[in-house]
Amino acid sequence: DPNEDTEWNDVLRDFGILPPKEKPKDEIEEMDLRLQKEAEKPYERMNLKELKEAEDDFDEADMKAVEMYRQQRLQEWKRLQRRQKYGELREICGEQYVKEVTNAPEDVWVIIHLYRSSIPMCLLVNQHLGLLAKKFPEAKFVKAIVNSCIQNYHDRCLPTIFVYKTGQIKGRFIGVAECGGINLKVEELEWKLAEVGAIETDLEENPKKDIMDMMTFSIQNLSAYKDTNTKSSDVMKPNIT
Repeated sequence: DPNEDTEWNDVLRDFGILPPKEKPKDEIEEMDLRLQKEAEKPYERMNLKELKEAEDDFDEADMKAVEMYRQQRLQEWKRLQRRQKYGELREICGEQYVKEVTNAPEDVWVIIHLYRSSIPMCLLVNQHLGLLAKKFPEAKFVKAIVNSCIQNYHDRCLPTIFVYKTGQIKGRFIGVAECGGINLKVEELEWKLAEVGAIETDLEENPKKDIMDMMTFSIQNLSAYKDTNTKSSDVMKPNIT
């Protein structure tokens, strides 16, 4: 029996006459697990505090990798802090504009809505931004009554949405039309903010695309209809000499 555990069979296996004896499945799985643990560096499972405490235990070859993991953990911690800090549409006043918007952390996108509560479209935008603030807590969403920031700002320019990054305006939507119209849906506003880079949307295409395509189709048909009528009229005109 080639599978029998005997000294003679062991000799035959050593000379390659018999194939190696198969290891039990449990033993193979246990070995795979042990090899995985041996291949895994200890610092890959550590948090920032543990990395700091154990840094003297690492050799020089590991220090670059340790520093990489330290920076990775630091970024994860910062993202967690931002998620705990943002996540809602906050009200600010003009005096807070520089601190909250212009001087926001360099890695944070800031969306500010200048509004007037007497304008229905402004209330709709505030409602949508409140939902988006919860969906994208890594971005900073704020609103401010326009008179507290800009005196004598004309109502036709409201709602006004500014998008900031590193103290610079990266996007702006001024007035009802640029903000999406009186029938604006939250997905359409999400797409607009994603286009300027403020958020990373999971929408695959512009929610307003179908409406825009239909409008383009209607305009093209209207133009074709007018061209046809013009040509027909030219044919029916009397030939005056």
